[in-house]
Amino acid sequence: MPDINHNLVIDTAAGNIYAAITTAEGLSHWFAKATVAKPEIGFVNVFIFGPYRNEMKITELIVNKKVAWYCIHSVREWMDTKILFELEEKEEKTLLRFTHSDWKEKDDSFAGCCYDWARFLRSLKLFCETGAGMPA
Repeated sequence: MPDINHNLVIDTAAGNIYAAITTAEGLSHWFAKATVAKPEIGFVNVFIFGPYRNEMKITELIVNKKVAWYCIHSVREWMDTKILFELEEKEEKTLLRFTHSDWKEKDDSFAGCCYDWARFLRSLKLFCETGAGMPA
């Protein structure tokens, strides 16, 4: 199964990124303005993108190190996929390793999603470094 992978360096501490990817306030500033989220294993985060509703069950949380989601409701192509954020702090900057895995096929939806994740991760970087992201 194909995976989407992105790595980027963000000029901030891992704790700031962790808060941005685990809290409703953080996620609403770079990912989806309409967000319901809690940093609790088993909680189902809800993200609304216009007519689309994505529900991601939190499967793993390691403070300032790792966040994992499992897609339980979304467009067909996203169903049963996994999203992983791994953080590694180095010299007051943080390397973010992002993976969206278990896609069923490498099709046009996969290609479009790869581009969209790059945009959202840029938004996350901007939010963490400047305080202003570009959420949907």
